[in-house]
Amino acid sequence: MTKRNNPGKNTPGTPEPTPGPAAVPGENSDGGYNAGMAVFSYIIGGIIVWSLIGWGLDYLWGTRWIVLAGALLGAAGGFYLSHMHGLTSSRKPTGGSGAASGPSEDGNSNAK
Repeated sequence: MTKRNNPGKNTPGTPEPTPGPAAVPGENSDGGYNAGMAVFSYIIGGIIVWSLIGWGLDYLWGTRWIVLAGALLGAAGGFYLSHMHGLTSSRKPTGGSGAASGPSEDGNSNAK
């Protein structure tokens, strides 16, 4: 009788197959860069869109200040959107202590 190699099981002494391409170290470590680019695009996009709206209103109404108000509104709106998407919040470092950084629930953690 001949021994068959079962493709689902490895025989002793054979290396285990890798499940796909080898993982590159630091492959998923660009989260901060991606979040920064998202914040940048929200703010710049808001400035551009609302400045164009302000420019159109300036043209229609014969004023010269609405474009500036639109740019400020767009910057504030872009920051608000990025904050609501959780892109501007500070994240806890990996490997840090799991202790809460706020006051205790009773508020008297250091009282004597």
